[in-house]
Amino acid sequence: MHIFTNPNYDFLRWRWHAVALSWIVILAGLGVILTKGLPRGIEFAGGTAVITKFDHDVSVQQVRAALEKTFGGQNVVIQSYGDPSQHQVLSRVPQSGAETEDSISQTKDAVTNALKAANLGDFTIVGTEIVSPTVGEELTSKGTWATVLSLIAILAYISFRYQLSFAVGAVVATLHDLLVTIAFLAFFQYDLSLNVIAAILTVTGYSTNDTIVIFDRVRENLRSMRRDSLGEVINHSINQTLGRTVLTAGTALLSAISLFVFGGEVLRGFAFTMMVGIITGTYSSVFVAAAIVTVWRGKGPTKAAAHAPGGPLAAAPAAQQPTRKSKPQRKARAS
Repeated sequence: MHIFTNPNYDFLRWRWHAVALSWIVILAGLGVILTKGLPRGIEFAGGTAVITKFDHDVSVQQVRAALEKTFGGQNVVIQSYGDPSQHQVLSRVPQSGAETEDSISQTKDAVTNALKAANLGDFTIVGTEIVSPTVGEELTSKGTWATVLSLIAILAYISFRYQLSFAVGAVVATLHDLLVTIAFLAFFQYDLSLNVIAAILTVTGYSTNDTIVIFDRVRENLRSMRRDSLGEVINHSINQTLGRTVLTAGTALLSAISLFVFGGEVLRGFAFTMMVGIITGTYSSVFVAAAIVTVWRGKGPTKAAAHAPGGPLAAAPAAQQPTRKSKPQRKARAS
């Protein structure tokens, strides 16, 4: 399916404008985090999960409305739990103050009293689960190390498979996606939960794949466009993959928008992160990664040709390659 007919857009012309815009967004997000903070789900901040079983069907919205009257501005997460025929609801309340047995019991009693006050019918508390802030710190530490190690692995693989300049561009673009996505989470004050972390990791892989597709086309074009500058080669490669980029990014974005609109409150943070990540991942593959490669290697035709796989003479026609005459031929001409 062809969306564009011989596109010839000068993407690199706007690369520094795009980098400047990225810095503005990242620094603004950092300012919001320093002033307002980045909300954390109970997986990281700690809290109590209470599983309630009703004797009839009760909607999640009814339970949320009942608990909001008691817990006020605290971020209480309500979702269905287990088999729908069991009429079970999971309520997760963030931990406030020190974690003690009394505070845990008080949270359970507060949930019970709130549901009774709302007259939602008969129910029983069938289970409680405690998430310690210490566990949240451990999750944060392991998640950070996993991200760092994955970036190192991406750098090593692309350096081996392609070239170091391509690898650095891909890693910088991935870091860019992480920072911009976190900045937008801070702007709209979405909780940093396990669902959001899963979305961030998903869009990181998506962005890296999109960058590699463009770099693979750049490597191929370096063989046939040896007399062109590196900037022209990169621009031509981006235009060649533009249709594929629009189709894949557009399809994924439509799915994320559907989740955001129809997925309910539980999936809203996940879907929002996916939407931001898909947009910024496509944006960074076109502008940020390309900018890093051009800075690293320059734009002259000599550098572009020297780094082409197989060398500048490998793809030359046999008639253009210098050949040596045999000694009998030289003697024949001398005679």
